[in-house]
Amino acid sequence: MDYMNKKKKWLLSVVTLMVAAFHLIPFYILITTALKERGDFSSKWAFPKVMNFRNFTEAWEMASLGSALWNTMIITFVSALLLIIFGSLAAYPLARRQTKLNKVVFMFFIAVMVIPPLTALVPLYKLVVDIGMMNTLEIAILNNVASFLPLTIFLYSGFIRSTIPKELEEAAKIDGASTLGIFFRIVFPLLKPVTASILIIACVFIWNDYQFAIFFLQAEEVKTITVALAGFFGENANRMNLVAAAAIMAVLPMVVLFLLLQKHFVKGLASGSVKG
Repeated sequence: MDYMNKKKKWLLSVVTLMVAAFHLIPFYILITTALKERGDFSSKWAFPKVMNFRNFTEAWEMASLGSALWNTMIITFVSALLLIIFGSLAAYPLARRQTKLNKVVFMFFIAVMVIPPLTALVPLYKLVVDIGMMNTLEIAILNNVASFLPLTIFLYSGFIRSTIPKELEEAAKIDGASTLGIFFRIVFPLLKPVTASILIIACVFIWNDYQFAIFFLQAEEVKTITVALAGFFGENANRMNLVAAAAIMAVLPMVVLFLLLQKHFVKGLASGSVKG
């Protein structure tokens, strides 16, 4: 029996390593391509004999990645901050007060989650043009908050129902705490795991957004990292090493964010979604 269990664990470890290695292949090719000289036509599997770090500085200047990264950072982190504030405040009464109206509102948010965002593109575009908000970071932030608010409310409400005991709130209420005081002093600090999950999910999607950015952020001064990379790729299709270097610099902030929050990610996502 012990022999069979050891054999199963060994096979599982081998399969896990194979899957991990398969997913690392694109990153290996990306890094080696970014480090090769322009005239290096060796196999994509070959590691460069001489590492050329000038590709990173050249790509940074040619694609104006500095301003694009700054715009993307503002859009991403302001959107995430608003999602955390409004999503948690909206989810708390929906999770604790099971009235008919709250159930209808909650089901409305669930229904909105299955609507493809592109179906709203045409009316949204006409509205943005009419109110004069084209090429502004504010419209990108509002779009992102509206797109991810239903998912945020869904995850927060599920986590509050399944994880936070009502007795804590009832004890605080007996001590004279207000509803907002109970939420911000007791409930919100306990939401850290699901907050980390929402931050990772929302930030990664908003950081990589292309479909709305290409329509609403067409001016050079407000372009985001995905738009900058797309234009850069078209102009320099024969300079794949520059494109690879730019892609590595574009993805680094999200890698750092994931490494900082990953220990809370699975716990928060599982508690918020499975029991939601």
